[in-house]
Amino acid sequence: MANKALLVIDMLNDFVAPDGALYVGDTVKKIIPEIQKKIAAAREQGIPVIYICDSHDPDDPEFKMFPPHSVKGTKGAEVHKDLRPAAGDPIIAKQRYSGFYNTALDDTLKELGIDALELCGVCTHICVLYTAADARNRLYAVTVDRRCVDSFERAAHEFALKEMDRTLGVKIV
Repeated sequence: MANKALLVIDMLNDFVAPDGALYVGDTVKKIIPEIQKKIAAAREQGIPVIYICDSHDPDDPEFKMFPPHSVKGTKGAEVHKDLRPAAGDPIIAKQRYSGFYNTALDDTLKELGIDALELCGVCTHICVLYTAADARNRLYAVTVDRRCVDSFERAAHEFALKEMDRTLGVKIV
């Protein structure tokens, strides 16, 4: 049996709150209760819940492509009030799309003996996709529940789900 972890990706105020700098849109409201269910089930089963959170410096080069968002120490960089981490939940700060790039995520997963991941959060075609790709390149089994991911662009969201399934071997449920 696989040792699993649930990764909650970028469910931050700047993406999830209507006044956020990169608000995904009203469709994101549908995934919050689904992610809440996933978190509750994981905790009940003793599965680690790991938060992967954008955490940018004020002058991050990414802001040449996207408006400033999730700047360290701001309200926008905080996990949405309906999905707050519990005491002891690992929080992995990232500055790029993938939760693995220049972070302690892989080491954290190895220390916990994890070999299977379920990803949820935003944005499907950016941070979820690139985290899934890096996870698969490291040979983790990966699952994504389509009810628990969202993006501000529908066509890109659907493309990312297909790409994860067909190219990366992610189990889409």
